[in-house]
Parts: sequence; C-alpha cells; structure tokens
Amino acid sequence: MFVTMMMTDQMLDLPPPLSAEVPMMHHMISGDASQQVILVQVNPGETFTIRMEDGALQCIQGPAEVPMMSPNGSIPPIHVPPGYVSQVLEDNTGVRRVVVTPHSECYQPSYSPALSPSHHIHPPYLTHPHFIPASHTSYYPPVSPGDVPPHQFYQHRLPPIYPEEIIPLYNVSTFMGHEEYCKPPPKKLKQPAERAGLNQVTSPLSSSYKTTTPCTTPCTTTANGYGKNHTSPGGGGGGGSPGSKRVDRRARGSPKQIDVEQQDHDVDARRVQAVPSGMEKPQVSKVQSRSALVSWTSVFLPGSSGRGWQGDGAPPTCNYELQLTDKGRDGKYKVVYSGEELQYTLSDLRPATDYHVRVCALSNSGRSPCSDVRAFTTHSGPPDTPLPPRLSHRTKSSLTFQWKPPADNGSKITNYILEWDEGKKNSVFREYYVGHQRHCKVVRLCPAVGYTFRVAALNDIGSSGFSTEVVFYTTGSLPQTSLPPLLVLAGPSWVTLEWTRPNSCSPEEVVTYTLEMQDDTKGLEFYAVYSGLELTRKVESLRRNAQYRFRLITCSGEWRSAPSSLLVCKTTPDRPGSPLNPAVNTVTHHSFCVTWEPPQDDGGSGDLTYVLEMSEGDSEERQWSTLCRGAERKHLCKDLKPSTRYSLRLSCVTAGGKSECSDSLTVCTLNPPPGQCQPPRIVGNVKHKELNLQWDGSVRGEEREGVEFSLEMCAMEEGSEPVDVYHGCETECTVGNLLPGTTYRFQVRAANNAGFGPYSESVEISTAAGPPGQCSPPKINVTSHSCAVVTWESKESSGIDISEYRLDWGCDSESLELLFIGTETNFQISNLEASTEYCCRLQAVNHAGAGPYTELVTCRTPAAVPDVVSGVRLPDHPPSTADRESFFPSTCLALTWDEPCCNGADIISYNISIEDNLITVRNSTCYVIRDLLPDSEYSLQIRAENEMGFGPFSHPLTVRTRPLPPSPPRLECAAVGPQSLKLRWGFGSKRPRTDDTTYVLQMEDKNQRFVVVYRGPSHTFKLQRLSESSRYSFRIQAVSKAGEGLFSETYNFSTTKSLPPTLKAPRVMQLEGNACEVTWESIQPMRGDRISYVLQVLGGRESENKQVYKGEETSFQLFGLQWNTDYRLRVYACRRCTDTLQEL
Repeated sequence: MFVTMMMTDQMLDLPPPLSAEVPMMHHMISGDASQQVILVQVNPGETFTIRMEDGALQCIQGPAEVPMMSPNGSIPPIHVPPGYVSQVLEDNTGVRRVVVTPHSECYQPSYSPALSPSHHIHPPYLTHPHFIPASHTSYYPPVSPGDVPPHQFYQHRLPPIYPEEIIPLYNVSTFMGHEEYCKPPPKKLKQPAERAGLNQVTSPLSSSYKTTTPCTTPCTTTANGYGKNHTSPGGGGGGGSPGSKRVDRRARGSPKQIDVEQQDHDVDARRVQAVPSGMEKPQVSKVQSRSALVSWTSVFLPGSSGRGWQGDGAPPTCNYELQLTDKGRDGKYKVVYSGEELQYTLSDLRPATDYHVRVCALSNSGRSPCSDVRAFTTHSGPPDTPLPPRLSHRTKSSLTFQWKPPADNGSKITNYILEWDEGKKNSVFREYYVGHQRHCKVVRLCPAVGYTFRVAALNDIGSSGFSTEVVFYTTGSLPQTSLPPLLVLAGPSWVTLEWTRPNSCSPEEVVTYTLEMQDDTKGLEFYAVYSGLELTRKVESLRRNAQYRFRLITCSGEWRSAPSSLLVCKTTPDRPGSPLNPAVNTVTHHSFCVTWEPPQDDGGSGDLTYVLEMSEGDSEERQWSTLCRGAERKHLCKDLKPSTRYSLRLSCVTAGGKSECSDSLTVCTLNPPPGQCQPPRIVGNVKHKELNLQWDGSVRGEEREGVEFSLEMCAMEEGSEPVDVYHGCETECTVGNLLPGTTYRFQVRAANNAGFGPYSESVEISTAAGPPGQCSPPKINVTSHSCAVVTWESKESSGIDISEYRLDWGCDSESLELLFIGTETNFQISNLEASTEYCCRLQAVNHAGAGPYTELVTCRTPAAVPDVVSGVRLPDHPPSTADRESFFPSTCLALTWDEPCCNGADIISYNISIEDNLITVRNSTCYVIRDLLPDSEYSLQIRAENEMGFGPFSHPLTVRTRPLPPSPPRLECAAVGPQSLKLRWGFGSKRPRTDDTTYVLQMEDKNQRFVVVYRGPSHTFKLQRLSESSRYSFRIQAVSKAGEGLFSETYNFSTTKSLPPTLKAPRVMQLEGNACEVTWESIQPMRGDRISYVLQVLGGRESENKQVYKGEETSFQLFGLQWNTDYRLRVYACRRCTDTLQEL
C-alpha cells in the first residue's frame, strides 16, 4: 500500500463532483494551504480499513485509490499488522509516500512491494468526493447510516507501481485504534452471534481473492498474528485449517502478545471473507391487480466454488430474503420470501397500491446489505365485496336499506346492484335496483314476510362479488292463508277455476287475486296466469290430457297472503282423427281381409278402439252393420256372397269421444272357380311336329265371361314332367315342336278370377313320322396347314331310314357352302389356308325331309412359312425422314416392298440378297442399301422369315445407281445496296455443268432456319426489300438428274446504310435590313444515327456554292447580303453513323 501526499494549493486535474447531493467541504473551497490531500492506493488483493468517528468500521477492497484529507498537514498514522514496518520515501517529484513493507527474510530490502496486507486509518482523515478519479468499474456501497456515501468509492485497476514482485494477501487484519498501537492488544472477548453478524453486514466487502501464492524460497510469514508455512504439505492452507502444522516461530519485529490470540483473529477474518457482497436492485414484471413477479440476480459468495474457501467445514451456502412494504420507501418491511430461488410471485396484493421491495442475500456467516428499493404499483381492479345492506326503516309493505361503499381498488364505483328473492325462499335472485345511490326503498311487500337481499358494486374494471345474504321481515301479522282454487270444468285445452273471498277481509277492502300455475314441461317454478279482482278464471292454451298444478295468492293494499295449497287438475282428451289408409287384400269369392293405419291425432289419449262397419251394395239408403270393435288394425270378413259389392268404413273411439268415419271403401267379391272341362280332341290331320287340338268351351253352371283355359301336355316317356303349352281364352290351339312318331298326353282346365277349376280327363295322341333328328356334331382332325378330315356318327331314323348326309364348310357362318353329299360318315378337305379359322355343320335327310343342322364346329389350321415377297419398288427418296438426310442416289438404293402373308406367324425379319451378300432387315418393309458404286448395276432378291422358317425368295430385280450429283458453286456478292443484294455464282469444280443443272439458293430467316429464295438455272439473283446495314447468311446447292448435291458453306453478306432522302427546296423569309431566315424540313433519326444539315449559297457572280451552315437545326439566318443580288440556296442532309463515325 502507498500513501501519497500533495498540497492542495497545487494545480490538480481533478474530475468534477460526481453527485450533487454531497456538499463540498468548506475548507477546500476556501483554499486553505495548510491542508494536504493524501491519496491512499489500495492494490488488488489488499484491504484498507477506516474507523469512523462513530466507531463504525469501513472496509475497502483493492484495487482502489482513496483520497484522504489531512486537517493539520501531517501524515496520518498507519497501523500495520505484526511483521510489517512503515517507511517514508520521497521520489524525484517531491511526492512523499508511506511504504508498508514486510519485515521478513523472504523479501530483500532493495525491493518495494506493490501490495501490502490490510491496514487501517483514523477518522480525522476522511475521504472527499472531489478527489476520486473517474472509473467505470463497480463500487461497494455502505449499508449503515454511519458509512461513507456509495459514490465516494470507485474500484478501478491501476498499473503496478513496482512490477518486480507481488506480495499475496493472506487474511484481513485486526482492527486497532491509535491509542492501542504501542501497547499489547488485550485479549479479545467473544461477542454474541448476533453482534458478530451485524458487524459482518455493515462492512461491504468485494468478492474473495486467492490467498495462497508460494514463495520462491521456504519461509514463514507472520500476518495478522498468524504464522503460515508456504512449504507445508497441506498445499498452502490457512493456519487455522485442520491438518496444518502450526509453526511456533515469531516473525521479526512483531510483539509477543500477538501470538496469544492469533486463532481468534483468523476466525473473524474468515467470517468476513464468507459474507456475500451487496445485491443489485430487484426487477418487477407481470404486474397485475393482485400479483406481481419479482426477480433478482444471484450474488457471488466468496469461496462458493470450494477452491477459495479456507474456513472449517463445508463451503457457505446462500439464500435470498425478499422484503415488502406498502408504507412507503422508509416504511416497515416484512419478509415475504426466503429461499434459494431467484424469483418469487407476490400474491394477495391490493389493487392500485404502491409497494416497495428489496432483497438481500443470506449465508452461513451472515447477510449482505439490502439492495436498493424497487417501487411498483399494482393495477386497478374490481371493487371489493361490500358489506351486507343494513335496514334503516321498515313497514308492513316496505323496507328501506343502506350500505357502505367498499374499496374501489383504483377505479371509481359507478353503480350498485341490489338483488332480492321476492320472498320465495328459492335461492333465485332478481335485480331490484341498479344505480349509484347507496340506499334503496323496496315497496309493495307483504306484511310479516321475510325477504332475502344482497348487494354488489361495479366500476369500469368489473363487478365485485355479492355481499353476504341478509333476511329482513316486514311488520304486521301474517294474514290468513288463501283457500286453494276449485275446478269448475275441464276441457281438452282449458280449465275453469273459481275461488272464494277471504272471510277476514271487509267488504270495502279491495282484494287482488293472483293465480299461479306450474307446468312440468317448463320447470318447477310457478308463474302467474291471472291477476285481478275476479273470483273465476278460464285458463286456456293448455295441453290436452295433461296435468297442471294451481295455487292462489291473495293481496290487498297492505298485505299479501302466502300461496295456498295446490290444486292438481287434468285436461280432458280430445276427439281422435279418423283411421288412415284402409285397404283390402286377399279377396276371394267368399272372404277378404281389411287393414288400416292409426290416426295422426289420437286426441291425447293412447287407448284407441277401432269400429269397422260394412253394408251390402252401394245405394244411398244402405244400412251399416258393425263387423268388429277393438284395438286390432286388421279384420278378416268371411261368409260373404260371391260376386257381391260391399262398402266399408272405419272410426275410432277414445275417452275424448268418437272420431268421424273414414271415407267408404268399396270391395267386390270374386266369382267361384269354374267346373271340369271336356277332354281335348284332334282337329285335322296328324303331323309329325305339331297337333291341332280343340275342346268344349261351355262351362257347366257358370258364365264364360272372364274364363281362361290352360292346356297341359306330358310325354309318355318315363321321367317326363308335364308342361303348360297354352293359356288363353280360346277353345283351340296348335301345339308345335313335337317329336315325330311320339305319343303325348293332354288335359285342359278352366280358370277365372276365383282360381282354376279341376283338370279334364286326359287324352293320348301320337304324332306322325318325320324327317331325321339333329345329328351329333362332327369331329375335325387337322392333318396339316392345308388339309383336314371330318368324321361323324350315323343318326337313328325317325321312323324312316336316312338316305344321305350333307356337310357345309366355310370360314364363318355366313360363308358356309355345301361341300359333301353322300352316305359316307367321313370326308377329307384339302387346299386350306394356313392359320385360318374354319367351321362346318352336318344335316341328315330321309324321304320325309331334311333334319335340322348340327351346331357349328370350328377348327384352326396351323401356321406356315411366309409367302413370296411381292411389290418390290425403288422410290427416289427413302420414306423415312431420318434416312433422307444421309441418302445419296449415287451410292444408295431405297427399297420398299409389300408385306407378304405371314401364314399365322408374325414376320420377324427380311433377307435381302444382293450380289452374293445377304442383308438382314428387321420387321420393316423399307430399307436403304448404302456404300454402293455410282452408276453401277445390281441384282437383288427379298424373302420373309417368321417362327416357322424362311419363305421363298422373290423374283430377281435388276437395279442401277445414279451418277454422282454436282458439287455446289462458289457464291459471290456482285452488288450491294441498302435494301438489296445481288448474288452470283460460278462453277465450284472443274467438271462442266450441263444445261439441266438447277440451283437452289437458301437464306437464313429470323428463326435460324434456311428457306429457299431462288430455284432455277440462272447464275445470278437479286434480293430486294432487305433491311439496311443488316447481315444475311446464304448457302447454295446444285441439282441435276444425278440428284441433289451438297449445300455449300454458309456465306455472309451485309447491306449498306441508306442515304438520307433529298430535301425539298428551303423556304426564305426576308428579315429587316440585308438579312433573311432560311428554314427547311426535318428528318427523323435513321436507325439511331443522327441527322445534320448543310446549307449552301450561290450568289452574284460566284461560280461555286459556298457552305454557310452545317448542324442539326432546321433554320439559319443569313446576314450581310448585298442589295439587288440574286442568291441560290440549297440544303442536303447528312447521316452520321454512330458505329463508323462516317457521314453519308
């Protein structure tokens, strides 16, 4: 530590005061030269202690520079710990320094240490804010009223004054007064725990620092009464730590009394070291009307990591204590939270209230100073729940209330809500009053009746809760309970009730009656259906066949009776509707069944009784008789007359009455079934396939109208089933599709709307002999792709022997032809086509005729090799576009041919034979033969191949290639213009061109495609309507009988730029004196090139035109002209090319 002294009359570059709250000392303002400023430099790791006038101790942690004021100009006494000495040194600038150095053999006298152990100074040498250098590092504010203000201590780092060696600080020194310095210190008394904790809190200390730095040589240093061995096996632990050996050696120059209480001083030093530092101001967020979130930052506890802790036991822990007050910044705080969390949510706060919070840290060794106070205000909220209303006055029919306003919680109360239960005691409240008044009078009440009330307050934020319910009674005696109403008459939708006047009422008293009704479908509450002076009431709009409860309340001007006992009554059912959808089914000649649906409206009663009535005939005077009565919806009417018309109608009966009858339904019974018919008989000749039968049409005992007949036939063969072959009104029919020479049994019966009668007696009839029947299908055996054998079986005769068989053959059913007639049962067919579908059918014939054909029998011949290729042709160009580009008639031949018949197997490829060479072509009917000699003759043949093998070669074909086509000529540009190009071409080779040579000239268009612009025998061609100064690409081709030659290379030619057009004669306007103005027409810029004008004048005897103007203007004034002289003027335009800078 260094103490630097300087006089105050020197010119010091000091910063201005940092706080306006601390006044400047008077003797400093007056400039008293006898006073001195002492700068106490506290280096890092060093503690400087000051005893104030009130006895409090102020500890300052290094690095810091503390200005001290010496009132008498002398050096303040610096108390050093045992083992250290102080020396006064003066440097070259005249500044005197007090240097505290250790008196130990570990440090050589030639070195001045930059750091020293703890020291302290007396109160007269106080700090002053005007001499504290500016710094941006943190400071440690005091926590007790006697401490120095916080802005006087600034922690900042200074460059080391003596960088040769750093002396570590091991412990905080013991505090000693000035009078105790020269005498042995007394034995330290043990202070109570709470007193020690207070001293720790009131001493703001910085964060801890490392306390072990080994010396270069083994030595023992005495500091604060403790001897420490730097080379101890414990690794540099403190002297009071367990396991460390205490050295019984006293440092040089230290008193003996210090060794007696070394351990007590070291314990106090460790406690100071473990005290947490001061905390920052807490933060408040998420502020609501009754809650807020308070958070704070953690504090660094010395030795909390375990590495710097030198005390006994485990490292210290740290808790936080949150304090809250609503009595202002200096009010009494109460602890609302204590724990290790760094935030806490305050609850149960009062709305619109100012609160102040602060936080401090607690450790095992004490507590830190409280942080600065953070103020916040809660939001406004709904009012508090008010107290229940108080009764101020009551009568028989009124109650008067008052209530006190609750806390508005920051928002003014706008209205109060008073609710009551109307004396019904059902916990259902209704609003009676809403307003800003705090009193209300409830009128028109009943005497001696209790009413329940509650009140709530409203403001702009919301509504408060309702107050506690309170019951108040009106005065007077309870009137007599009303008698219940009486039921006079009930209907489906109404009831008529009556009641009597109370006997206790005088005739002059006006009595009001309120009739209340309870409907189960609307809830359990009673609601008024009538209120008046009458003693009877008809209640309408009720549900039919439903139960209702009624009660009566009697009211007069001063009282209201309690509700009477209940009257339970029920409405009557209504008449039901008519039954729906009557229908009749299962009608016979003596019975039918009637069914119907229930009515849509049952009248409110579910018990329905149906009544079915019937009358015979349909006259207006018919009589109805009841057939049935009951709940069933179906009835069977039996024992009726046949062919008789009956009328039916329905109705239903309930407790509400009888419904109207439904519309009448008319039913007619059927006729009885007919009797047995006569057996059928044959009419005409008997045929082999059909029979004409007839029977007697008269039906015994019944009319023929509506009678039908059914003829049944059955073959005489065993297992045959009878079938109906006729059904109709006629008495004869023709039965066909019979077998020749076969016996059949027939019988007939009649039927009407009542059903079928019995069958007649059966009769057996045989058909005549006929043609043969259908033969069995023939069998086809295919022996090769061109031959097949058909066989069949002999058919049994239909009474006559078969005379011949007929076989039809063809590709399909439409192309069948008679191929065989004879008695044989097989036939061989040849000359068939390969892989072809064929079909056949067979027919037997006898003397009676031809029998039916058999079903078609199909077969398919196998596949064969392809047929001979035909239609070989040599086109001028190949049909494929891809082959045209590389096709040259002089070295190539294009072949096409017709596809031959594949004979049932797809053609795989073709073989082309040319001059002992065989070329295989895939399934294609065209091919280009290349690499042939020009103007040469060749012989070729073609054959097809499929899965079955190769077909035969075609006939030989002799072909010849063309000579070589001409080469392209050289293209030149003979003449160039702004809108035209004249091209010419000559012979491109030494071979002379014949007269039949044609030239094709092509030009490239905008789409980079070449289009033909000339085709002919000429050697020159001129292109017109081109764009000026544009580039064009050309190519040329020569075509002769030998074919089209190759195109030449691409030639590029460009058009020139156009000259400006000739201007019209300029116009001349005479000006004053011998001057005139010449004007001429303007020309637009040509393709971006600017236009300038040249004006020439020819006057007098001059023989040449003289240029007088050149520019872009279209007018010019001439001055200095001669009188009576003729002048000739002319103007021409010039085009200045921007790319070549040439004028045209």
